[in-house]
Amino acid sequence: MPAPELNQPVDDFAAQATGDQTVRLSDLKGKNVVLYFYPKDNTPGCTTEGQDFRDRIEQFEELDTVIFGVSRDSLKVHENFRKKHGFQFHLISDKEEHLCRQFDVIRLKKLYGKEYMGIDRSTFLIDSAGVLRREWRGVRVKDHADEVLEAVRSL
Repeated sequence: MPAPELNQPVDDFAAQATGDQTVRLSDLKGKNVVLYFYPKDNTPGCTTEGQDFRDRIEQFEELDTVIFGVSRDSLKVHENFRKKHGFQFHLISDKEEHLCRQFDVIRLKKLYGKEYMGIDRSTFLIDSAGVLRREWRGVRVKDHADEVLEAVRSL
């Protein structure tokens, strides 16, 4: 399945998330959706990114926007990460990489000279009609949540 294209509808998906729920894009019609993909719970950049979205949650909610963080961590790890940092939004567990592949965020990465396939920090903004309006790839955490919030405001 090719990655969604800007200004085109995003294919429906179903994914397991914290709070013992299944997130379906089709159930979110009428709301804007922010999907942010990140490498791993409880790492410095990923924690900061989640905290930045957390600290702006009320502003996103005022704009009728829901946020979901997505990584390959298990639901149990996600629940602990979410509770530890007071995230009011839910985290999707994508252990099988279905969403990661749908949004084409798996990339060859290097760490300490070793190569591996991992999640390229990326964010996608889907409007209330299910159309992809913005995408950010290779995200730098600093000021990213503000950038996404501005994009939601401009919808």
